[in-house]
Amino acid sequence: MLLSSRTKGHLIALMTVFIWGITYIATKVLLTEFKPIEILFFRFTLGYATLWLLAPRFFAWQGIKQELMFLGAGFCGVTCYFLCENIALTYTTASNVGVITTLAPVFTAILAIFFLKTEKPAKSFYIGCLFSMIGIVLITLNGKFV
Repeated sequence: MLLSSRTKGHLIALMTVFIWGITYIATKVLLTEFKPIEILFFRFTLGYATLWLLAPRFFAWQGIKQELMFLGAGFCGVTCYFLCENIALTYTTASNVGVITTLAPVFTAILAIFFLKTEKPAKSFYIGCLFSMIGIVLITLNGKFV
């Protein structure tokens, strides 16, 4: 039985969401033995080693400006994000950190609609936002609503 490329795409997306979702819990467990900066170092080292094993190659030098842009993007997009996530997990539960992280892209997309004056999103965008908010409410209530 062969799966269509659309079905494969959905399965890969679901697998990605699952793995990304359990990282909050895994990090919370790791915080009992390690500091947030140590977890960041191990995560970065594991990711770098994995990428090197999958695609072992060097890129041609494209100048200091390009290197500084990559350095800045890596620092802001990976280092700061995961360090802040690890520190947040020391102060609150994994579900709270997941909720905050989930809300960021939803609000970014909604604000982009108003401020960037681009084309209006499809109905599926609004349905996705609604399901996201329902999920957040369910996590926030945490089984306390009867």
